Amino acid sequence: MLSVKLKSSIAIAVASLWIFACANPGGGAKSSSGIPLGSTGPHAVQPLPDKPRFGQPMSEADLAAWNIDIRTPDGRGLPAGRGSVAEGRKVYEAKCVACHGADAKGGPMYGTMVGGIGSFTTNTRVLTPGSMYPYAPILFDYIRRAMPMDRPQTLSADEVYAVSAYLLNLNGLVSADAVMDAARLAQVQMPNRNGFLLDDRPDTKAVRCMTGCR
Repeated sequence: MLSVKLKSSIAIAVASLWIFACANPGGGAKSSSGIPLGSTGPHAVQPLPDKPRFGQPMSEADLAAWNIDIRTPDGRGLPAGRGSVAEGRKVYEAKCVACHGADAKGGPMYGTMVGGIGSFTTNTRVLTPGSMYPYAPILFDYIRRAMPMDRPQTLSADEVYAVSAYLLNLNGLVSADAVMDAARLAQVQMPNRNGFLLDDRPDTKAVRCMTGCR
């Protein structure tokens, strides 16, 4: 066991070191920002940037690839391109049939996309683009965004127009020699065009306010 005198000597040495460290904070360890560690005295505050610096500005060209929304009642936003029913059959058989089945009548992943027109007024509704969609551009918008399921957004605009034409033809809504583009697709009259109730709640008519809002 340590003697009383030795214990006293050790205690004095430790106290001396502690006092020295407090009196000389500049000579001790420092943080990565230069603040002395173990010091309770004042230290310089690191200045903050005058404004947040998150990301970088995006140009219109950068946004173009993401700006693919379509105003479905009139087709505003549909891209340039065209596709026929015959071309659509080829694209469908190469990239769609595995999930949707032959002639879009249903496959291992999805049910039929053909028929059901008029069924929304009955208790046995059949949901297909022909029976459900009020506007044909919805078909283009959905195919371009979500299909094929394993490679969404890989179809060209021409391919999407072609597949849209093919599916519309299978539903008896366009002729076998039809060619779809932005103007023609928006002109297709869908059977369920008037089958939806308008949302007339006040907030649906709200006007966006950017300055001086109340």
